Amino acid sequence: MIFVKTEELKTGMRLGKPIYNKNGVLLHDRDTKLTRQAISGIKNFGLMGLYILEPAEPLPPMTEEDINFERFQTMAVFSIREDLELIASGKKDKGLDWLCSLVIRNYGDLNHKINFVQSLRSSEDYVYKHVLNVAILSALIGGQMGLPLGRINMLVKSAILHDIGALKIQGMPDDEEDAQVKEAIKKNSQEILQQYPELDEEILQLIGQMQELYTREDSDEEIPEGLKTNVNANILYIADAYDRMTAMKSHEEPTSEVRAIRELLEQEKRYDQKVVNSLIKAINILYPGVCVELTNRETGLVILENEDNLFEPMVLNFKDNQLYDLSRPSIKEKLQITDVMKTMDNRIKLDPDLLKAYQ
Repeated sequence: MIFVKTEELKTGMRLGKPIYNKNGVLLHDRDTKLTRQAISGIKNFGLMGLYILEPAEPLPPMTEEDINFERFQTMAVFSIREDLELIASGKKDKGLDWLCSLVIRNYGDLNHKINFVQSLRSSEDYVYKHVLNVAILSALIGGQMGLPLGRINMLVKSAILHDIGALKIQGMPDDEEDAQVKEAIKKNSQEILQQYPELDEEILQLIGQMQELYTREDSDEEIPEGLKTNVNANILYIADAYDRMTAMKSHEEPTSEVRAIRELLEQEKRYDQKVVNSLIKAINILYPGVCVELTNRETGLVILENEDNLFEPMVLNFKDNQLYDLSRPSIKEKLQITDVMKTMDNRIKLDPDLLKAYQ
């Protein structure tokens, strides 16, 4: 699967991912061949480009849940764009509470992990896609931690509003990690939200606390104990950090889920480990069928997930066809997982037939 810029699309190309309108209605399904009319309509959407299947490439498998996740993301981004632009201009939103309830209904009380698939984002839609993902991740984490519905609702609404100040910053997302840009976003967000009618003061305070954690990344100052132990602020902060790390951008390669989680776990002073572990329990990372790179520079297939330690699953080594239990001390001294193997659209490579044979 390759990424093709909108201006380079040609008739006959096969879509690798579905295209929906703002109401979530399917316009063009996967494996559909592009026509002149379809290309013209796609250009009107303002899309940066599309994922296209190569001529002899079979259609990659997608579960119904994966398809619904991408459909929901597309639909929600249109809604968020409209609401945030209204709020930033001093007007009342049209459906923010409805969208929050939809996020919670879909992701706030799941009894299983989901595939959290990132989509490509540009400077035009970066903020909208980012805040949506932070909202979804916050709902997932809150549900895993058993938080009451009222708190999850507060988290989701705060997540959608937390980066609104970035709409007034030129050059996003290239400069998002710059300390001055962070401070400007924080200042702009507070100014906009203080003028937002009927905004709960608790939400405004929570966004300020989360932004305080975010801006302190560039400082050697000790994080105040009250802020360090604030569960709500840390959920937002960690959801924000994970999405920024793994986001697919036009100007740089994303950090893989494995590397992102490893960084969250290693930096214990910065990231609340209870929250990080709740995130691990909410999303699929190293699950059966994932192809991985190993420290001996060989590749393998995850056969069995390790619920106690994410990085120590059962792996089949492709080179010698041997099973390795990475939780065994004698094995993990010599062999560990470096990263996952990725396809062009940031999906993890799966080998379902081989997986069935060894399970």
